Amino acid sequence: MTLNQLKYVIEISKQNSINDAAKSLFISQPSLTAALKSLEQEIGFEIFTRTNSGITLTVKGEEFLGYAKSVVEQYDILDAKYISKSNIKRTFQVSMQHYTFAVNAFMSVIDQYGMDEYEFEVHETRTYDVIENVKNQKSEIGVLYMNDYNSAVLQKILRDAGLKFIPLFDCSIYAYMSKKNPLASKKQVTMMDLDDYPCLAFSQGDHNSFYFAEEVLSTYEYKRLIRVSDRATILNMMVGLNGYTLCSGIICEDLNGTDYCAVKLKTKEKMTIGYIARKHSKISEMGQKYIEELSKYKDKVLD
Repeated sequence: MTLNQLKYVIEISKQNSINDAAKSLFISQPSLTAALKSLEQEIGFEIFTRTNSGITLTVKGEEFLGYAKSVVEQYDILDAKYISKSNIKRTFQVSMQHYTFAVNAFMSVIDQYGMDEYEFEVHETRTYDVIENVKNQKSEIGVLYMNDYNSAVLQKILRDAGLKFIPLFDCSIYAYMSKKNPLASKKQVTMMDLDDYPCLAFSQGDHNSFYFAEEVLSTYEYKRLIRVSDRATILNMMVGLNGYTLCSGIICEDLNGTDYCAVKLKTKEKMTIGYIARKHSKISEMGQKYIEELSKYKDKVLD
């Protein structure tokens, strides 16, 4: 097994094509195929499954890829520090539904590691894109929620994509709104109370299925519903239109300011916050630190 072979596997996985990977690596397709076959013979299993529509990682291949990336990353660091004397930066990427606390946890990781030796990338995006980003290795970790309604469908999608969901903590449901909203002083609200105000929901684009909704009670017949694409717009509409959104109730005033509050919703519904990752892949040191930071919000979950 050679370092080049490990790099070849990583590039093939990234390109999802041996031909495209060969072009990217500036070697011939037969040479790349031969190198891959030699490696598979040495380790005793297939890394990729070949089909008419392309190639996909096998179960063992996914695990192997995780270790291969770790080895190559460590080699690049050693090379940069002791051989080429260049300044190479390690990278860490995360995708998430629109959760302020997940952004806050990401910033905590940046504070601990600094930006001199690391490059960070965060995608606050739609549910489908969170899954696709982790599946396609654009992100190491994805943060989303599940509940009794969407769990079966999302779990199947994750299984088909070679991903797994790891729960972190459970939350009650809260209506997040401006403190100027007439309902803000209440200790608890019902859906009937909220009917007089616009519900603000994150648009899921071409995948606007109820199962991909970032808000619970996605099948409720809302009298007023506004779909938006970003968190800043939702916050503006909470103030300008007395709108609300349904959420976990975890408030991060450092990022959103002190003009908002969470009022408990009278419902038996719960949501489970967790993260998704590739099956059999080894979570990096920074990924483990991010998960640790996310887990701290368990203590901030409202009753």
